Amino acid sequence: MVPIDVPAFYQEWAIRSGGVVDAAAGEGPDTLDEVRIAYRKFFQDSFPAPDAMTFAAVDVGGVAAEWATPTAAVPGRHLIYLHGGAYLVGDPQGYRGLVGNLAKGLRARALVPDYRLAPEAVFPAAVDDAVTAYRWLLEQGAAPENVVFAGDSAGGAMAVSVLVAARDQGLALPAASIAISPWANLEHTGTTMRTLDGTDPSVGRAGLRRAAALVLGGAPRHSPLASPVFADTRGLPPVLIQIGGHEVMLSDAIRLATKLAEDAVPTRLDIAPEMGHVWHLLAGHLPAADKAIADAVAFAEEHLPAV
Repeated sequence: MVPIDVPAFYQEWAIRSGGVVDAAAGEGPDTLDEVRIAYRKFFQDSFPAPDAMTFAAVDVGGVAAEWATPTAAVPGRHLIYLHGGAYLVGDPQGYRGLVGNLAKGLRARALVPDYRLAPEAVFPAAVDDAVTAYRWLLEQGAAPENVVFAGDSAGGAMAVSVLVAARDQGLALPAASIAISPWANLEHTGTTMRTLDGTDPSVGRAGLRRAAALVLGGAPRHSPLASPVFADTRGLPPVLIQIGGHEVMLSDAIRLATKLAEDAVPTRLDIAPEMGHVWHLLAGHLPAADKAIADAVAFAEEHLPAV
């Protein structure tokens, strides 16, 4: 495994994230498609898929997706992973490293929806596609008590909001959900949006505000399925929230945990001191990332049937 310079990675991620927002807004020298391809390659090169995994494309009720299957998967155990990228960028191929590490640890077959992205498809397109993928999985015979959701950043917010939408559509809910560095409040009112702005260069308040304007398509920033801190979360399964101590999203992650707890959802909040956005990506390079992956797997195991 090639060593990663962690500060340099976050600096490079910041540059690429800014390019994504510029391209999505119709600014900058590159097209949005070019930026998305480069973003995928950056993630693939930085975090390649682990060994003992296979990947295959699949259509899930009209939504493109990818299966990520570890050789030691427990039959019938599934992980639905919702990738990050501010709803503007990201795809299953670029997330094979992180998804592969989680799927291998959990010994679960992972389904990764390639949900529609903004600005071509604005809110709530991504949530709709994720619910469609979950509905499809249930229709294939997956038992909801054998399914765990997880996601990071925008996908971390959807790890809660998609369950709200699924509940409201009458679907049986999964065993548990893991929200990694969730972008949970598109109003960006948490204190750390100011006090920690610039501490982790990859995600800042100004960039998030620009991205949100592109994503929402005129919907209010407090729309519950876009900002789950405002959602009615009653009846959801247990949720683990993992957030870095250097993230601008820290206060809003705490607010999400509080909302879940007030709605009587079994909730666990893990704050990793001095960690930046989605530090789980650095598994194999950073002990705190290895611990976060192991903690997420252990949490899911607690709520799945014993094997």
